[in-house]
Amino acid sequence: MPSRVSDGVSTEDVIRLSQRSAQLLHLAAQGLLRRRTRKAKRGDIAATIADMGMLQIDTINVVARSPYMVLFSRLGAYRNDWLEEALAVGEIAECWAHEASFVPSSEYRFHRDYRSGRGGHWAQKSAERTRAEAGADMDLLLERIRNEGPLRAADFERDAPAAKGWWGWKPEKRWLEAWFALGALMVTRRERFQRVYDLAERVTARWAEAPAVGTLEEAQVRRHFVLQSVRALGIAKARWIADYFRLRPRVTDTELAPLVAEGLLIEVAVEGWDETAYVHRDHEPLLVEAAASLLRATRTTLLSPFDPVVWDRARAMDLFGFEYTLECYTPAAKRTYGYYVLPILHRGRLVGRLDAKAHRQEGLFEVIGIWLEAEVPAAPALVAGIAAAIEECAAWHGTPRIAIQRSQPRALATLIRTALDD
Repeated sequence: MPSRVSDGVSTEDVIRLSQRSAQLLHLAAQGLLRRRTRKAKRGDIAATIADMGMLQIDTINVVARSPYMVLFSRLGAYRNDWLEEALAVGEIAECWAHEASFVPSSEYRFHRDYRSGRGGHWAQKSAERTRAEAGADMDLLLERIRNEGPLRAADFERDAPAAKGWWGWKPEKRWLEAWFALGALMVTRRERFQRVYDLAERVTARWAEAPAVGTLEEAQVRRHFVLQSVRALGIAKARWIADYFRLRPRVTDTELAPLVAEGLLIEVAVEGWDETAYVHRDHEPLLVEAAASLLRATRTTLLSPFDPVVWDRARAMDLFGFEYTLECYTPAAKRTYGYYVLPILHRGRLVGRLDAKAHRQEGLFEVIGIWLEAEVPAAPALVAGIAAAIEECAAWHGTPRIAIQRSQPRALATLIRTALDD
């Protein structure tokens, strides 16, 4: 059983895990260990985001926009509009977290009150500069929303050339985003994935439970996010924790010691790690299974580049030995794999990557390339798993025709095509 601590003294030996068990514990906490035994329901959207702590937003739409893809990796096929519905009814909210993210509405007040983290963030700095430069115009925009109700950036006519920075947004879009970063506006819903902004107090008033009035102490917010990070990660080294919610400064073992003494975190020793690992007490049953080598991974799926499992590239390397770079920001001539390459998760291991594009009008799911890690053989179970993952993803997109262009090893493409035809 996991160790218990009383008055700072351990009453049992620290529990020990193999590296494999640590990987599986992480994936279990992230909802990626096993294939689901039932079809997804709308309520699974908010529950899955709560398990992860947040769902990062990115708009690149080569395969599927990242938030939809992250949910698909865990839920399988589901209706994309369930995410928008969860936002519209107030089950989730948008705010700056790891980056721009969906978070459980019950967690919004912690993000709202996390001042030290926001202060150094580029979005906050840009918002403050914009406020200083265009304060009067921003006040007029805010008053218009107050009087007219929710508005999109598209509701403002462009009467000036696109500005530099912030992706060439027109002034009104920059002002909307600045008010969003500053907390005066929130996203009340999305239309075709476009944000619809309203006054923050009107958005939160619709929630089943509005966030409490008053400002939380910074230390209270940090403590909460430390615990939530460990819970979402399943198992964590101290140096992994800060990245999850962009905490500043970094988290140390010294900071975690009181949380262990309180029984909120459990210290774990992992074979081959020279650092202490931590597990949230909510995951004690999983920890017991992991220590007994009872966790089994059955899920094979494609991951978004912004999936929590891989968004911290150093952690993915540390935990899985998987080196991953998102190359959409790299000039085409310098890319090793492709524009928007998806990591392949197979039975608890990151075994390769896949470059794909969904051609929705043509009903075609194009696999531009598949690359296995050097030490991963193209075993029959792996081939079948990847073929099934591609087929599942293609069907979810409404692109049932699948074309596979190339692979490494070269024979893998033929093997997968054969598996798809069976």
